[in-house]
Amino acid sequence: MNNKKSTPKNQLPKSENQATKLALIGSAITTLGDAISTIAAGLALDEELNENNNSNNDIERLQKQIDELNNEIKQIKKMMR
Repeated sequence: MNNKKSTPKNQLPKSENQATKLALIGSAITTLGDAISTIAAGLALDEELNENNNSNNDIERLQKQIDELNNEIKQIKKMMR
């Protein structure tokens, strides 16, 4: 009589089973971390684009003020003649 426990062919020994579960959990955590990193990069990109838009608006506003001042100078020159 054989007293050794036999394991089914599709069943892993306990230590290998735990290692497989830990590997799966580690992979899931890594994937979650990658997703969070991707979201953070997207948010940083959006913030950068918004800053660029604000800079463009400031430049346009300054250019408008310069144009208005140039027009006033021209009008003053005409009045001085």
